[in-house]
Amino acid sequence: MKNEKLIFGVMSGTSLDGIDVVLIKVAKNKITLIDFIHKPYSKSLIHHLLLIQQPGHDDLEKSIQLGLVHAKLTSSIINLMLKNTNIKAKDIRGIGYHGQTIRHQPKKKFSVQIGNAHWLAEKTNISVVSDFRNRDIVAGGEGAPLVPGFHQHVFSSRSKNRVIVNIGGISNLSYLTTDNKINGFDCGPGNLLLDYWIKNNMGKNYDHQGRWSSNGDTIPSLLSAFLEEPFFNKKPPKSTGRDLFNENWLEKFNLNHERPVDVQRTFLELTAISISSSIKKYCKKADQIFLCGGGSKNLFLKKRLGELTALPINDTDILGIPSQSVEAVAFGWLANQALDNIPNNSPSITGSIGSRILGVTYPA
Repeated sequence: MKNEKLIFGVMSGTSLDGIDVVLIKVAKNKITLIDFIHKPYSKSLIHHLLLIQQPGHDDLEKSIQLGLVHAKLTSSIINLMLKNTNIKAKDIRGIGYHGQTIRHQPKKKFSVQIGNAHWLAEKTNISVVSDFRNRDIVAGGEGAPLVPGFHQHVFSSRSKNRVIVNIGGISNLSYLTTDNKINGFDCGPGNLLLDYWIKNNMGKNYDHQGRWSSNGDTIPSLLSAFLEEPFFNKKPPKSTGRDLFNENWLEKFNLNHERPVDVQRTFLELTAISISSSIKKYCKKADQIFLCGGGSKNLFLKKRLGELTALPINDTDILGIPSQSVEAVAFGWLANQALDNIPNNSPSITGSIGSRILGVTYPA
């Protein structure tokens, strides 16, 4: 159909697990997922991305080099998807390219996502929309979360108040009410601390289905100490990332004096409580919860959320978009809005002073 547009969406989250690329078809009231590829990061790339998260010597050149690596990986995935789907680059409207966040400092008026949109446009022959966060930030907003508007577009219901919870490295939620109102913000650590701890203690990239966590016991004093972090009591709008929840933050606590499995269990409880308390406080009339992101596969975390919220919990798959691809689809949609010159931020959520068109376009 004439009004249908083909768009790529690319997302790399704070979990540092890799690159998600989707090809979607956008019509007026419908988004169709055509293809999805997840490309895991190599151990070496993860190592260097973690190093660049903290200030150090020669950050500028290192970030540019890593950004080029990210763009090369992304262009190879997109060109493979074009080949697999037998679709030509000229038939694609654009690429929504988030890049990899290495700094998020809205109070200092900047957010940095490394990547190379010039390379991506050059090597795919497709226009690229990138740098989605900084316009919102200079307009007084947090620059995050950016996906609640998309969630409202595709997941809202006229009969049920829904909470969409994305659990990546950081967890965030969108509250979609039946009267078409929307709220959203970051809740706190999602998989970030869980992944860090199991990597350091078990050599695994993540806790499969939360099995290791389920064998531990929550440490009440440690959990209480975690929850004293001021971020948890801050009112929305609010956003966070590895700038706060990182190895340096963990050094404030005597983790080495505890059983590693109990620390893992306590991290999971922190994630569950920070999400559930946010829902109880700011989504008082919620009827349903839908999960997306890597954390949606953590069955023990899902169980704890169900127990803490006493609400039905499902993945976004049953709403038509697979949980692992939601954020990449969102950035394809955000790019399409930008190319249509339609404001695509949510001022009431990020705290910016008004509607803005987020994203800078790099023509093919």
